[in-house]
Amino acid sequence: MFVHGSIVGAGRTWRKQRELAKDWELWLPNRPGFAGSPPLERGDFELEAPLMAELLGDQAHLVGHSYGAVIALLAAALRPDSVRSLVVSEPGLLRLAAGDPVADAMIERGEQMYQAGSSISPAEFLHMFRAGVHSTHETPAQLPPWLEQGARHAAMERPSWHAEVPVEALAAADFPKLVISGGHSDVFDTLCDRLAAQIGAERQVAPGRGHTIPTLGEPYNSLLHQFLTRAEAQATS
Repeated sequence: MFVHGSIVGAGRTWRKQRELAKDWELWLPNRPGFAGSPPLERGDFELEAPLMAELLGDQAHLVGHSYGAVIALLAAALRPDSVRSLVVSEPGLLRLAAGDPVADAMIERGEQMYQAGSSISPAEFLHMFRAGVHSTHETPAQLPPWLEQGARHAAMERPSWHAEVPVEALAAADFPKLVISGGHSDVFDTLCDRLAAQIGAERQVAPGRGHTIPTLGEPYNSLLHQFLTRAEAQATS
């Protein structure tokens, strides 16, 4: 089950992972407010995590990216017995890198960006947001309706670095875990290093597309496939 991040829904976020369907059953739910999924008052990792945890059913591998990675971490902690394995790429847990001047500056700029979210245009917010996370998505001068809607949604989200991830509970869970960064930012590399150490996860770097790691396609897919195959072997042994 894949949990997407901000701005765009499951279909666009995970479009290059559809080839994994030849080996795996893929679940691609849309977070509330995306692609017809009933919206909440605002995007909020704490409110969305129980919804995603429920969708795990009896058991599933759980993959999350960016804001969706924060949701996936919280969902896995809520229902560890339903998680077969956990993969997260660049969760927005900037406070894990707090103390680093660049990380502290990113948090400060992020707080200012969200405070201004309702007073600036969706295009302005989107440019600031994507620049801040080193997104490689192209932003057109005129936003299509679906992208404008995604920018408005993101501007109202609860900032991901406000999350308190229960790292001790995740460390105690016996399912395999993997944390991936894109190799484009010392801040994201540091927070991923620290998260992996705290929850007992494998650590990998998938460079080439900045923060937008799923758009790598094959390198990322191979990494996922190999990890999930090992996790399956562990679960059945």
